[in-house]
Amino acid sequence: MSQLRWTVALMALILGLVGGAGRAQAQAQPAPPATAPAATTSAEYRLAAGDAVRITVFQNPDLSLETRLSETGTISFPLLGSVRLLGMTTAQAERRIADGLREGNFVKQPQVSLLVMQVRGNQVSVLGQVGRPGRYPIETGELRLTDLLATAGGITPTGSDIVTVVGSRNGKPFRAEVDLPKVFGPDRRGDDVLLRNDDVVWVDRAPTIFIYGEVQRPGVHRLERGLTVLQALATAGGLTQRGTEKGIRLHRRATDGKVAVAQPGMDDSLRDGDVLYVRESLF
Repeated sequence: MSQLRWTVALMALILGLVGGAGRAQAQAQPAPPATAPAATTSAEYRLAAGDAVRITVFQNPDLSLETRLSETGTISFPLLGSVRLLGMTTAQAERRIADGLREGNFVKQPQVSLLVMQVRGNQVSVLGQVGRPGRYPIETGELRLTDLLATAGGITPTGSDIVTVVGSRNGKPFRAEVDLPKVFGPDRRGDDVLLRNDDVVWVDRAPTIFIYGEVQRPGVHRLERGLTVLQALATAGGLTQRGTEKGIRLHRRATDGKVAVAQPGMDDSLRDGDVLYVRESLF
């Protein structure tokens, strides 16, 4: 009898040790990783007045239609009459037409497909020093300034780094001056303006300086940022054999319109519209 009790106690001890190890292993198991949130998609294009669309209803060819949204954003659809689609995505417009056909008992289970053939309503203009100025459609939900400039052929060599965007936001006038080199910094998306319908993008001429006199290449030169007198002379090919550094004169127009003449230092920075004149050496 004592042998039996000893055997039962031993089995209980073994089972306890096994169960404890199992519990410890279960506790040591790492928690499953949290499910990553689904990536957000960019905003879809929304229909605007003037857009040309093609609408088809599966197995109902009589209901197929190619039309253009009116100035009020409506279309005239068979059996339904006037249907307002202004500001809707293609999916929302498909549902509105399908609901109308189903609720009117025209088609039991309508499968509607809408395709935007031509974007005429949502457009922006780009003018000035770009490769292809003109009006461009906003074919996606998000069109940023850099995307538009790329579509327009980029900024020409005579174009400025500062781009002006004019339009309206929430019914109020909107104006922004974008420094393009800063757009491509760490926070580029914050400075890259999101364009809206009827925005106008203006790319002005780059600031310039004028160099004449005893230099190799006199004329108009682009004013790069932080350009000094020495660097400007280098862009003009340097002085001729008759030129002298002592004969350099800087002509600068003040805010009152008067022109001041001074002898600049080689490390002095230049401004837009400055004129450098290099005199001929007397010896």
